[in-house]
Formats: sequence, structure tokens, C-alpha cells
Amino acid sequence: MGSFCENMDEYQKQMQKGVVSAAYKGLMEYIMDLRVYFKNKYPDHYVSGSIYPGLMDMTFFSFNPKPLKDRNLKVLIFFVHETFNFEVWLAAVNKQVQEEYWKMIKESGWNKFQLVPDVKGNDAILKHVCVEDPDFGDLDELTRKIEKGTLKFIKDVESFLSV
Repeated sequence: MGSFCENMDEYQKQMQKGVVSAAYKGLMEYIMDLRVYFKNKYPDHYVSGSIYPGLMDMTFFSFNPKPLKDRNLKVLIFFVHETFNFEVWLAAVNKQVQEEYWKMIKESGWNKFQLVPDVKGNDAILKHVCVEDPDFGDLDELTRKIEKGTLKFIKDVESFLSV
């Protein structure tokens, strides 16, 4: 990677071409539409009022079923820009709750999903890639895949927690 000045020169060239700007705008519109889709289809779940656009590293919104929300947990639906994957994360309302659930899952040996190696420096407890290398040519199918992966993740987490 070059110096800040070199990176900014390259950034300017790429922005002048227009492709990066158009792609990013399209991605943000899709994720906003995805949030609205979840909000409309699952009115009994809490869906955040907006998306977090990130710093071209990750973009996400929360989608919380009541059983997880009642445990001070939340599900985040992420697009990770570097890996180009859609992921779902189990997170908590604060670091204390995060550490409590992280320890419980670690000590149980449950390994259905990727447990973050340490809660320090992480916002997640669990991570799961639900769509690798998404096809943005068929947004309806992409939405169905994200929905299916998210709902399965939630079901599995809720089943684990209710044991």
C-alpha cells in the first residue's frame, strides 16, 4: 500500500472513472432495500431504523427477534467489503453481556458457528457467512439467500440458548 498521498491520487482517479461511486451507491441502495424487506416481512422483529454504512469496510443493520432481544442480544446482517460476503453476527447490547454469552458458548463447546477468538476488539460473539460471492445480477434471489441464512442462524442460536 502506498502513502496517504499516493492512495488519494489513486482514489481520485477511480472516482473520476465513476465506477466505484456508482457501485457503492448501488450497494447502499440494495442494503437499504434489504433492511426495508426484513422490516416489512417480519414486523414482530426489531429492525434498526437505518443502516450503518461503515468506512467502505462493512455495512450493516440489525434484525432482532424478540427472544434474542429479551436476552440483550442482537443479530446484525453485514456486507463485508473486503471479502465481498454477506454475514450474520450475533452481538450483544454491551461488552458485559457479550463476554457473558461468549464464555457460555466457548465453555459449552458448541461450534455450529465461528466463535470470535476473543471479545476484546470484537463486536461479535458469533459470525456466520450466509452468502459468499453474492450475485448482484439477481437481487431477489440474493435477498432470499440472505433471508434463509439469517433465519437459520437465528433458529440455531435460539435452539442452543433454550437448552
